Amino acid sequence: MTHDHISGTLSVGQRDSELNERLSQGLDEVNFPATGTTAADQGSLSVKVADDAGELIGGLTAWTWGGLLGIDMLWIREQSRGDGWGTKILMAAEEEARRRGCDRACVSSFTFQAPGFYQRHGYVETGRTLGFPGGAEDVHMFKNLVQVSTVHSVTGSPAVER
Repeated sequence: MTHDHISGTLSVGQRDSELNERLSQGLDEVNFPATGTTAADQGSLSVKVADDAGELIGGLTAWTWGGLLGIDMLWIREQSRGDGWGTKILMAAEEEARRRGCDRACVSSFTFQAPGFYQRHGYVETGRTLGFPGGAEDVHMFKNLVQVSTVHSVTGSPAVER
């Protein structure tokens, strides 16, 4: 089989919102059939905390798709770190994701950021991307959002409840 060479113009530049939209559309055409999902299965999610003066304390942006919560960014202003806002924001996002039908979550965090924070909240490392400036690594993590607890049945033997 032979293929005719198609001529074209290659260009390199800054972020191109039209290109981004077209690439997203093209990937959706492949991804939805491959995963059994639809556009209705994806959404965006945000959690924001402001102080009494209306100034941003911190927040989280994320997406949901086919039962997966994907955390993009979580940030707390420096003077409010250690006040528990990170935990409150993360728990609110996970709860909203569960409400939307998500049963798992993923996030990545540079080694100089907060992988320990996520691990303390039940996330487990699944891999790393090397080669970031300053010798940093991007730590990829996953969490099962389904709460599994052991309860005792009427007979006294352990049973699993979801």
